[in-house]
Amino acid sequence: MARMPWTTARRTSAAVAAVTPFLLTVFAAAPAQAHGAPTDPVSRVFACSPDGDSSGTAACRSAITANGSPFTAWDNLRVANVNGRDRQTIPDGKLCSGGLPAYQGLDLARADWPSTRLSPGATLTMKYVSTIPHTGTFRMYLTEPGYDPSKPLKWSDLPEQPFAQVKDPALTNGAYRIRMTLPKDRTGRQVLYTIWQNSSTADTYYSCSDVVFPAAAEEDGSGASAPSPTPTKAVKEAAKKKPGKSPSPTASAAAPTPSPSVARSAGTAADSAPVAADAEPASGPSAPMLAGGAAAVLVLTGGAALALRLRRR
Repeated sequence: MARMPWTTARRTSAAVAAVTPFLLTVFAAAPAQAHGAPTDPVSRVFACSPDGDSSGTAACRSAITANGSPFTAWDNLRVANVNGRDRQTIPDGKLCSGGLPAYQGLDLARADWPSTRLSPGATLTMKYVSTIPHTGTFRMYLTEPGYDPSKPLKWSDLPEQPFAQVKDPALTNGAYRIRMTLPKDRTGRQVLYTIWQNSSTADTYYSCSDVVFPAAAEEDGSGASAPSPTPTKAVKEAAKKKPGKSPSPTASAAAPTPSPSVARSAGTAADSAPVAADAEPASGPSAPMLAGGAAAVLVLTGGAALALRLRRR
């Protein structure tokens, strides 16, 4: 076997040395497939990942411990060859992990997962970050009324049909932005379950986003307001009296001054409501009553003296 000339071998080695860093860079920068997950409303996998803002919360710490490793590959929660048979392929209680052991910590039944506050019936624009674009269909489900977050998520917790579905949305600035109208009959903590079935690959992606809807009294966004205190009967009667007259001791006892907390919650209604403390105190007789009593004593005394003088005559 003929040996390669020394100069040729030297040139070949130099060429390989020059190309090797480029090849390493290509392999390092090109993952096997591409990926994605919702970041708004934030999904469990992204919230608890090193790129999320909630990895230090109690729920995420427990999920990472149960998982055995951090959720570094937050964009790779995918199952191959499902082909729309989601309910037959993904077991109950493992919907958030897609049944993948590498994401099993996401299936913990807890009521303190990082969540996003939403309004019933509102229009939501989901931001679904994707590191590599794919064609496919997004299907969004919202857990049924009465969903219990303290129990593992099951298929029976979700409606048969998605409340929103979008095919091939545009990828803009690294994310799909999907508009949808939320159901109107949800309150409390729920799960927004998203299925992304690719058509450009054989993969289907699964994600759980924990969301919280306000109670009916809070839907105006200002919170439940305390009702204005209704004035008592004694206070109403005191308000009808003429100026200068004091309410009776019974009215004073029946209508104490409201506490500062009640006044703050009631707003101006509490400030304007008449209260017994605003009227003159009724602990003793008034000045006109004292003057009238003294005059009566003088009349009685004078009459008794006149009768005694007439009798002596």
